[in-house]
Amino acid sequence: MNAPANIETRQLLNGNHAVAWGVRLAKPDVTPVYPITPQTPILEKLIEFQSEGKFAAELLTPESEHSAMAACIAASATGARVFTATSSQGLLLMHELLHFAAGARAPIVMFNVNRTPASPWGFWPDQIDSLSQRDTGWVQLYSESPQDSLDTVIQAFRIAEGSMLPVMINHDAFYVSHSVEPVSVPAPGLIDEFLPRVERPMQLDTGAGQSLGAPIGQASWNRTRREMAAAMETVPGLTEAAASGWRAMTGRGGGVLEAYRMTGAEVVVLTMGSMAGTARDAVDRLRDEGIAAGLLKLRLFRPFPADELRAALAGVPCTIVLDRNYSPGMGGVLHQEAKAALYGTVGAPRMHGLLAGVGGVNVDVATIARLVRDYRNADPSPDAVWVE
Repeated sequence: MNAPANIETRQLLNGNHAVAWGVRLAKPDVTPVYPITPQTPILEKLIEFQSEGKFAAELLTPESEHSAMAACIAASATGARVFTATSSQGLLLMHELLHFAAGARAPIVMFNVNRTPASPWGFWPDQIDSLSQRDTGWVQLYSESPQDSLDTVIQAFRIAEGSMLPVMINHDAFYVSHSVEPVSVPAPGLIDEFLPRVERPMQLDTGAGQSLGAPIGQASWNRTRREMAAAMETVPGLTEAAASGWRAMTGRGGGVLEAYRMTGAEVVVLTMGSMAGTARDAVDRLRDEGIAAGLLKLRLFRPFPADELRAALAGVPCTIVLDRNYSPGMGGVLHQEAKAALYGTVGAPRMHGLLAGVGGVNVDVATIARLVRDYRNADPSPDAVWVE
């Protein structure tokens, strides 16, 4: 369905400005952000909104990304709704405190603009900066387009505050962050209805005599990981519920996985981020040629949606995983995670892991179509294959 005209407006926005609009509509209380290319336009747009009197959050610019995350944790611990943004080296500088935020069960929402980490120095789209944080305890979502990024920011606050876990959303540098597209911006009243304030089970209060991050014993620390695991188990359901509610109000989807032309598919492309849009066009081209291709776009990477992936690929003979990342000594991260999820599944598809777009190299429609033709009937290789 299409959203009624009175609840949304259409604007030409790049991906980063779409994120800023999503943040404005979500109405965080505190927003500590340190600038870094190519994330800086998010901060700049939020500053513009604030100067116009349209963004009431306390906007902080600390001396580093490490300090920005420290401020996020402290603010969140008092019950504030908190947002931050970063990219690449900034995310890596935060690494220590990402563990702290997750362990403190701080429902922070962070937007990371995926960019190559040094060295050598580069500013190109590559997902290894966020994927290298996959064991910190943060929920991870990946968006495809400016519209997807705006929508996902708002949904992320519901997921974070429902699970009491921090949420990281990611989109590709330049392919999304600086590309301009028509974006539907919801009316503020719609978001107030979708994203009500929730009571925190615990928050710092000078009258309550509580502390945060105090030393504990081994058994107690072990218990915190079990509690985090239980919270992670709720995330797929929360993600689907947020997507369902969003679809009812705006007509746009989301969820854990997005399927495209999967009916009768004999070969399926599995990927995440902006490459999904290119793969969608490649699937159309292949279908026109008589090749029964389909697409699965993974939106939720952490917790990894193993059950949903198994169900989506049931009966599919072949899956081709396109990774815009490279884990040295292992290969593509999504490929490895998908293989682990499908291990032991009766009738699991043959799976090919292709390193496509590492370092921001463009992978066009013709390339993806060619890869599907080349690999759909091939024996699976245990190792990742580099795409020239």
